[in-house]
Amino acid sequence: MTETTETTDSTGDTPLWDRSAAELAAGIRDRVFSATEVAQAFLERIDATNPALNALVDVRPEEALAQAAEADRKTAAGGEPAPLQGVPVSTKINTSQLGYASSHGVPAWAGAVAAGDAACIAALRRSGANLMGRSNSPAFAVRWFTGNDLHGRTLNPWDAGHTPGGSSGGAAAAVAAGMVPIAQGNDIGGSIRFPAYCCGAVGLRPTMGLVSGWEPGGDMEFDSPLSFQTMAVHGPLGWTVDDVRRGLDAMVTPDLRDPVGLPARPPLGAPGARPMKVAVVRDVGIAKPHPAVEAAMDHAAAWLGEAGYEVEEVELPLLGEAARLWSLLLYEELRTMMPEIERFGDDTVRISLASSFAAAAETWGEQPTLDAYIKGYARRGTLITRLQQYLGDERILLTPVSAEPPFEQDADLAGDARVRELLAAQWPMQAVPVLGFPAMSVPTGLADGLPSGVQLIGGRFREHLILEAATVIESRAQRTRPPLDRLPTA
Repeated sequence: MTETTETTDSTGDTPLWDRSAAELAAGIRDRVFSATEVAQAFLERIDATNPALNALVDVRPEEALAQAAEADRKTAAGGEPAPLQGVPVSTKINTSQLGYASSHGVPAWAGAVAAGDAACIAALRRSGANLMGRSNSPAFAVRWFTGNDLHGRTLNPWDAGHTPGGSSGGAAAAVAAGMVPIAQGNDIGGSIRFPAYCCGAVGLRPTMGLVSGWEPGGDMEFDSPLSFQTMAVHGPLGWTVDDVRRGLDAMVTPDLRDPVGLPARPPLGAPGARPMKVAVVRDVGIAKPHPAVEAAMDHAAAWLGEAGYEVEEVELPLLGEAARLWSLLLYEELRTMMPEIERFGDDTVRISLASSFAAAAETWGEQPTLDAYIKGYARRGTLITRLQQYLGDERILLTPVSAEPPFEQDADLAGDARVRELLAAQWPMQAVPVLGFPAMSVPTGLADGLPSGVQLIGGRFREHLILEAATVIESRAQRTRPPLDRLPTA
């Protein structure tokens, strides 16, 4: 890897690439350093770390520096700066960005250049973010692993033998390695929360509808399946909880073009929420938590209790029921997309989905009936109501992110038996999308050299409550960046 000179400023020895989004925005606003200096620092960091990790797959330095120069011109002109003015942010290869391919990791779509921005990308642009690179994902974004035939494999910055997560694995690896402080991702079954967990970052899946899912369409327009409309959301990943808070604030987009979009920005609360109730759910009878997962749960529960939260261990079977519904509602609609996946996808996605379908068949049968599918959606509504009633305005949930530590690389290609274990372990990732509640992954430290963490779930549009609890955990967890000299070799 290329050695670089760390770009710092007169305020201290911390390199600019290791500053939070708040520090960067404030420094640019107050002219402690320029947006151009910030962009140069992050481009240097990308040069130093990305060749090994392959987290970002389309970085255009000239464009990043031009965006930074424009931010500096706005700063010099005075007036109120945009919230993320000059702050580097990455975007994902399955989300439309003007002038960039929405490749989805598919070689046949390498030239599918977007004619406009998705609503969430436009929102980040309005916030002043310097859109600096596209993050890698698996083909069609349907694996908890990140690699494809177009862009290659992304590695976990802590251990090349374990997944960086998926499908926003490139985003999480880039954040952990310091390539960007904030990354845009999306999540239909853990694709923000699980990569954050695997790489030691923070990831937030917002309430359904809070961030618009609208895409400009054009040649790539397709009729989005119902599960995508009701479960898939865009959200932020970041190195700190506050980075994620600021990323979310920038991405919130009232938008009636989205089938579940909101007409106005809802009140999301402010930092400083009072201590409240935390219900700890360790196991829903699907997968026994690994000892490292149990330890992370113990630490987080104790820290929240020390901060004044009322913590209690509970059983909540509806989460297990929601997780099982996920494999019916999502996979049955993915079956309708299999001709396109078979035509354009790579071997990894075909093998992974074949084993996933086999695992789902153990619960729902080889060919679930239309009656089962209809009743599944009906049951979903009942579970949403029950969970909202349980949480109210004063309770959040503390769960594992996964019942296992970060999986070994390509574990979903190891056969049907291993995939059954993976799907069982991921029940906390699956339950949330079915219900549409906000949830976030927050690190608790390292276990055997790999990141560990927990998930927080709040009531709908109660993101501020889980962000506040995540801040408590973050303040007590011992966290470090993956050291440069330990980064894996590609």
